[in-house]
Amino acid sequence: MTTIRRRVLVSGRVQGVWYRDSCQREARALAVAGWVRNLYDGRVEAVFEGPADDVLTLVNWCRIGPPRAVVTEVEILEEPVEGDAGFRIR
Repeated sequence: MTTIRRRVLVSGRVQGVWYRDSCQREARALAVAGWVRNLYDGRVEAVFEGPADDVLTLVNWCRIGPPRAVVTEVEILEEPVEGDAGFRIR
């Protein structure tokens, strides 16, 4: 299976709604590596690395997020694989 890496920038009401915690749970359930963090401009940034199908599942999850989130935009950037292990909140 092909390993890919994607950086995702999520805009909308995505801070203070358990977005990072929910994202970490979703990533760990799929055994996808990477991290998630809040940005100063109100967006959430996440990096996912793992099997292509699982990473794309997470990217699609980011379009909706947890129940209290209101996602208005998702920017997706392809990146070279770095060999990350585990998933953490920054």
